[in-house]
Amino acid sequence: MSTTHSARNGPLTGVRVVELAGIGPGPFAAMLLGDLGADVVRVDRPGGAGLGIDPAQDLTNRNKRSVLVDLKAGDGPATVLDLVERADILVEGYRPGVAERLGVGPEACLARNPRLVYGRMTGWGQDGPLAPTAGHDIGYIALTGTLGMIGPDPGGPPTVPANLVGDYAGGSLYLVVGVLAALQHARAHGEGQVVDAAIVDGAAHLTTMIHAMLAAGSWQDRRGVNLLDGGCPFYGVYETSDGGYMAVGALEERFYDEFVRLLGMEGTAPPRGDLARWPELRETVAARFRSRTREDWTAVFDGSDACVTPVLSLREAPSHPHLAARGTFAEHADVVQPAPAPRFSATPGTLRTGPALPGADTAEVARDWAVPSLHPQETSA
Repeated sequence: MSTTHSARNGPLTGVRVVELAGIGPGPFAAMLLGDLGADVVRVDRPGGAGLGIDPAQDLTNRNKRSVLVDLKAGDGPATVLDLVERADILVEGYRPGVAERLGVGPEACLARNPRLVYGRMTGWGQDGPLAPTAGHDIGYIALTGTLGMIGPDPGGPPTVPANLVGDYAGGSLYLVVGVLAALQHARAHGEGQVVDAAIVDGAAHLTTMIHAMLAAGSWQDRRGVNLLDGGCPFYGVYETSDGGYMAVGALEERFYDEFVRLLGMEGTAPPRGDLARWPELRETVAARFRSRTREDWTAVFDGSDACVTPVLSLREAPSHPHLAARGTFAEHADVVQPAPAPRFSATPGTLRTGPALPGADTAEVARDWAVPSLHPQETSA
């Protein structure tokens, strides 16, 4: 397992980010910017952000510093604008119109700093009929057709993929791409702008390849009957004799041949190209996997090109030899967590600090960013 480093040498070293505290995809996006070396200052509110997680355990606030500012107090907005004047990027995840009402919306911030990239993270986006309404990941991916295509059973309900597909893939990652693209523009042309990152837009965008297959007639508009949604017997998950699971992704012919050979079905498996016999092939494969333990099958397929891997739990994953060798997980202050990603050959991202505690860095940020208006907030906190 990898160790952590203290040097700030990621590719975003020198980039200053103001994060207006929220929950979910906004904090994760700001964490990613911090992982890559940005100086992220999280503006926490008195009373917390409402997630209910102990701030000392909230890993999405690693590689950040925190100041405490009450945006509803008379001097709160002015203090945030003092930070904005010195920032490259701002990230906020309020409902549309809230930042404006608090006095820290795009107009006020860009007036103070015309080169600022103002990143807005919402579920529905800044406009449209649903923009002012509440929502969560599951609803956003449901409306875009993304949820409806996930799951192996065409007659059953969709499978809920935690909040990874909407909040983090369709939300955080698109916000990060957006603000970094806008930062490039700002540095080239001296012009800041607003980035409207909506989870519905990102989640829909993630399905581009599926829409292409749908248009080409190679994807049915129902789940559990297609090549990549569990409908295919050589792309799915199978239970082992000890209650574990193995994941199979033997799509290409040469990988499938290796899979069949190692599974012990060479010469006896129903032909993979006969879709009418896919149910028979699935049951044959399932019966083979049920005959041995997950550990046994892991050993059988280890190092092969059969594209078969064990399904590991969150606690098991860090110990897998491949992930351990790459340092995919790191340990900081005795907490195992995903290491910064992706990798950079010259400017690696680093895990420098644990979760920022609300207001703990007020004096330090006031000094480093030359924002003396932060000091009254420190004494009142």
